[in-house]
Order: sequence, then structure tokens, then C-alpha cells
Amino acid sequence: MVARFDAPAEKLKTRFASWREASAKTATALSSRLAEALPKGLFARALLIIITPIVVLEGVIAFVFMERHWQSVTRRLSEATARDIAALIEMYDVDKDATARTRLIELARDKLNLTMQILPPGDLPAPAPKPFFDLLDRALSKEISRQINRPFWIDTLGEARLVEIRVKLDDAILRFIATRTQTYASNSHIFLLWMIGTSIILLTVAILFLRNQIRPILRLAEAADAFGKGRPFADDFRPRGAREVRQASQSFIEMRDRITQHVEQRTTMLAGVSHDLRTILTRFKLELAFLPDTAETRSLRSDVNEMQHMLEDYLAFARGDGGEEAKPTNLRELLEEIYEEAQAYGTTIDLRMRRSKQDLVLPLKRNAFKRAITNLVGNAVRYGDKIIVRAATEGNWLRVEIDDNGPGIPESERENVFRPFYRIDKSRNQDSANSGLGLAIARDIAKSHGGTVTLGESSMGGLRAIISVPL
Repeated sequence: MVARFDAPAEKLKTRFASWREASAKTATALSSRLAEALPKGLFARALLIIITPIVVLEGVIAFVFMERHWQSVTRRLSEATARDIAALIEMYDVDKDATARTRLIELARDKLNLTMQILPPGDLPAPAPKPFFDLLDRALSKEISRQINRPFWIDTLGEARLVEIRVKLDDAILRFIATRTQTYASNSHIFLLWMIGTSIILLTVAILFLRNQIRPILRLAEAADAFGKGRPFADDFRPRGAREVRQASQSFIEMRDRITQHVEQRTTMLAGVSHDLRTILTRFKLELAFLPDTAETRSLRSDVNEMQHMLEDYLAFARGDGGEEAKPTNLRELLEEIYEEAQAYGTTIDLRMRRSKQDLVLPLKRNAFKRAITNLVGNAVRYGDKIIVRAATEGNWLRVEIDDNGPGIPESERENVFRPFYRIDKSRNQDSANSGLGLAIARDIAKSHGGTVTLGESSMGGLRAIISVPL
């Protein structure tokens, strides 16, 4: 018996697992679509959080109130209409004279606002389908059943403004037509006006208050973004807004002051170290100049020059951008200056820039950014004999590419080479004068501008270095 039920149990388990997986995928897809549809800004989200619950709650309360009001009024109107019809039927049964029936029709028309017709005897029409909102149908049917207690047929959908009622008697069928307002209280326009009006008022109040609350957050975000890109922000920036926003702004200002002070102290220290070490190296060079020109002295001079070059790299890496402030810089002029200086390498270098009516001017730490591109060009010159430098804008970003036809760098090593003092021998030739800091310095400078440096494969088969900074 156990073996007999193993297969169905396994099938059921498999179906349940597949159903659960499909449900999870559907829920994930719905949540992702909802996330895409929702606003991304803080102001819009705050408005949504504030307005949505209030409008929903107000709508539910208003709907419940209106629904009860409609039910009460509709029941009373239907009761009055059914009472009038019952009275007319009683009068019809009492006096069957033709003249009396004519007066009865006129009475229904003039006094009760009902159109009354006497139809030949027969069967009532087939029951019509119930409307979706059957409040009038239920209330009127209940009252006619209670007060008349005879076979009847009603139509609340045939004419938009009329209600038709037919009552079957022994010798005739009485047809009554009443206006819808006699039997049903429709206040949907009041409900819509109430909802729209209150929603507009709530939205206006929320916008007026939220704008003042969101503005300090936006100013803080702008200040943090400018500071992260090495650009000055507004001088009138100060803590404003709610207590938490003021606290965040004050913490940001204190952090900025600490970072600025640290950079200034480090720059001062490095300037002193650089001065002292250069003095010693200069003494070494002078002492070597008085020594005979031998193989040993030439080796010492090479070592001193290599030491000076490595010292400059170490100081440049430790100094970073040196606390330099970003200023409007003409990109074309800067790249042409780098191009002219790079001619000293004796390598074929091609500078390509898109032609435009106006030169691109953007806030840059000019000396630091020049050092970053120069490092990338120097790195390309070290391993290739043909270099192409491209510059273009993509959206809100500046993109500078340096391509070479050298051996390139394996993809697995392209992030490692940005580590300080990291050097590889597998694809790029060993260079004893290389300190392993050029790419690290370039990436640090790019990050101080809010950008980065990435490596890829060149169209010439070598390495492509890409420096990207925001405009």
C-alpha cells in the first residue's frame, strides 16, 4: 500500500514545488514593476506616503456615509412610490367604470407624477438581469412585494431616467412609469466633488509644507556631491530644516572641515619631506659630479635618478590632488598641452576630439587632472609605440580614452594594477624605473573628481585606459 501511493505523492510534491516557484516569480515580477512605476524622488515619495493613506481613509469614510445615506433615502422613496401604486390599484379595483379609469390615469399623472397605462391581460415579461449595483432594484422590489403582494415586473435599466413597473391583475396588467428621482437618490456627483476637492486641498497643503522640508535635504545632497567632486559649494550653505536634517548638515560640515584640515596638514608635511629629500639627492648629484667618470659612478648616477623618479611618484601618490580647488578648465587646451609635452617621448601619439562649435569647459583640478592623464599616457608610451588619445562626452560624463598597441593586461589583473606598488611581469614588460603608482595616482585623482579609471582592450590589441568624470 505504501508503494502504491509513493508516485502520486511525488507528483503532488513536484506540482506544489513548481506552483510555488511560479508564484514566487510572479510576485517578484509584480514587485519589480511596482518599484519601476513608483516615483524615485524623495519629494514625490513623501507626497505619496502622506496623501495616499489620507485619501483612501477619506474615501472609505465618505463612501460608507454616502452608501448609508443612499440606502436610507432610496428605501423611503421606493416605499412612497410603492404606496402610491398600491393606492392606485385599490382605486382601480373599486371602480371599473371607463370614466373612473380615465380620471385615475389623470390623477396618477397630475398628482403622483406617475404615467399609468392599462394593458390587456396576459403574462408579464421575462425577468431582466439584475444590475451590478442593485440597490434600487432590491429596495423597490421589496416594497412592492410588501405593499401590493401581486405578481409584478420591474425594469430599472431600460431607460436611464425612468423606472417601469408592471403589476398583473385578474383582468388587466397595469403599467406604471416613474422618474428615477422618485425612487432613487443618486448623489455620486457630490461624492466625486467631495473627493476631488478634499484631495486638492490636502495635496496643496502637503506640497507647501514638504517643499520647505525637502529643500534642506536637496541642498545637503548638492553640497555633498560638490564636495565629493572636489568642487566648491554655495557659501550660504548652513544647517536648515528639521532637527534631523540640521544634525546631518552639521555633521557634514564638521566632516568637511576635518578632511580639509587633514589634507592641508598632509600637504604641508609632504612639502617639507619633499624639500628635505630633494636636498639630499641634490647633494648626491653634486658629489657624483666631482667623481671620475667610471662605470661605478655612472651606475650611481642612474640609481640616484631612479630614486628621484620613485620619490616623485611616492610623493605624488601621497599628496593626491594636493588640496587643489576645481576651476573652470578648457578641456581642449588641456589635452593639447598634454599632447605637446608627450611629443618628448618620441612615440607616435594621435589626439582625437570631436569638433564642436564651443570648447568644453568644466570644473577640474587642472594640475591634478593633467597629472592623471599624463600618467596614463606615460604608461601607454612605456609599453607601446603607437598611442591614440580620444575625448568625448557621453550624457553627463566626460570620457577620455588612451589606447596603445602594447601587450596589454590580462582581464584578471586589470583591477590589481590599481593597487599601490603592484607590478606584473606577465604581459607588460618589467621596468625597474616603474614604481607601480601611476595607475593608482590616476584613479585617486579621478575619484576626487567624482569619476574613476577603468581598463579594457584597445582597438589596436593593447590596453585601453578610460578616465571618466562627471560634467
